[in-house]
Amino acid sequence: MNDTFMKTRPVLPLLVSMALPNVISMLVNSLYNIVDSLFVARISEQAMTALSLVFPVQNLVNAISIGFGIGINAQIALHLGAGDREKADISATHGMALSILHGLLCTVAGIAIMPGFLRRFTSEESLVSMGVLYATIVFLFSIVNMADLAFEKMFQAVGRMNTTMIALIAGCVCNIALDPVLIFGLGPVPALGIAGAALATNLGQLVTLCIYLYATSDLPVRLRRKHLHFEPALDGKLYAIGIPAILNLALPSLLVTFLNGLLAAFSQSYVTVLGIYYKLQTFLYLPANGIVQGMRPLVGYNYGAREHGRVARLYNLTLGLSAAIMAVGTVLCLTISGSLIGLFSSNPETIAIGTTALRIICLGFVVSAVSTTSSGALEGLGKGVPSLVISLCR
Repeated sequence: MNDTFMKTRPVLPLLVSMALPNVISMLVNSLYNIVDSLFVARISEQAMTALSLVFPVQNLVNAISIGFGIGINAQIALHLGAGDREKADISATHGMALSILHGLLCTVAGIAIMPGFLRRFTSEESLVSMGVLYATIVFLFSIVNMADLAFEKMFQAVGRMNTTMIALIAGCVCNIALDPVLIFGLGPVPALGIAGAALATNLGQLVTLCIYLYATSDLPVRLRRKHLHFEPALDGKLYAIGIPAILNLALPSLLVTFLNGLLAAFSQSYVTVLGIYYKLQTFLYLPANGIVQGMRPLVGYNYGAREHGRVARLYNLTLGLSAAIMAVGTVLCLTISGSLIGLFSSNPETIAIGTTALRIICLGFVVSAVSTTSSGALEGLGKGVPSLVISLCR
């Protein structure tokens, strides 16, 4: 595959062609998150609260997989832009091997800490048992999740956005279709409740991985056994970009954990509202992140090819598109916040609290486009630490 199109095509159609499949993927992923929560909310508000309490740790595992994947993405794009395909292959091989190792560690650690973690926020044993059951099933597939996202970043690094779109949409559609069947039961399938929601998530991830494995024959970078020798300098570069990216993505988990501890002292409804908000915001931040994902390999490739003017134009265009998405979200949250919260709860107290919270939080949406776009651009350039500083300041 000829990847020089990344530095020869006009900037606007190039960014749109790279970002649009990601935006579509992110919108479908957002829909999955919302639908998944709606089905869980139908079990009981207690089940929704359990999901909200598990969310920070689940999000931390996702942060590790996505953040390290950003390191893989940046190194592949930079080496391809500089014309060094062997180093791109080595980066891909080491990135996948380390991602699988991360998945194994997350499985063991996630299952081990979950009972104690949940008891920090609730004394209701029924909530704890629901959360532990859901988390255990989800974390058993951490290796699959890590491999999915490593492949996603590899395909994105070489401009194969359509493949990542197909893989993600197939997994999300599978998840959405299986949710009602596994949660509430259908025919010979028993009703599994919150365990069914977790199992549907895992099976969706497995479908995504199968598609990536099928498509690897057309992937320009190769995973080669001969490249699995010790490469401390290369691995150090992967972590130099990946660790700040992981911390960037993990900061919301730390924030949610801290807020859950504060809010649980006032009312369980506050914890539920926070969980609902984080589900709703995915409709904005995931599509905006889709544009940033389209930009990231482009700025890395053009930076490696010393096309600095194109890097600047790509950044400015991405910032404008992200801000437009956030502006639409602000208007929606100001005008129909009560209806949005009402999708997840029929409790009048929860709806009233959530309406007020959503109208206040949405005032910062547009401004946040600056930090998210800047962090994504810096990660694409291999500058993980400055990206982390921006997120820490926020």
